[in-house]
Amino acid sequence: MAPIPEADPDEVLETKPFKFVTGYDARFPQQNQTKHCWQNYVDYHKCVNAKGEDFRPCRQFYLAFRSLCPKAWTDRWDTQREAGNFPARLG
Repeated sequence: MAPIPEADPDEVLETKPFKFVTGYDARFPQQNQTKHCWQNYVDYHKCVNAKGEDFRPCRQFYLAFRSLCPKAWTDRWDTQREAGNFPARLG
């Protein structure tokens, strides 16, 4: 594994704002949003499978799960989907 390069203290770091886009969902009123994350991920992929990637309403599910879910979770779920052993029906 390569060593992590040292940061240049004179280099200006560019940061981009991140906007949480989840909206209110009455099905998930509690603070723990794990199920909300999961449901939006599943709904997004169901929507894309049914209507295609260009169907604009699918984007809300995408934005919600990207805001709520840790990247490690979605990476693992993507790997499971590609391998055919995802634990939910998406079609």
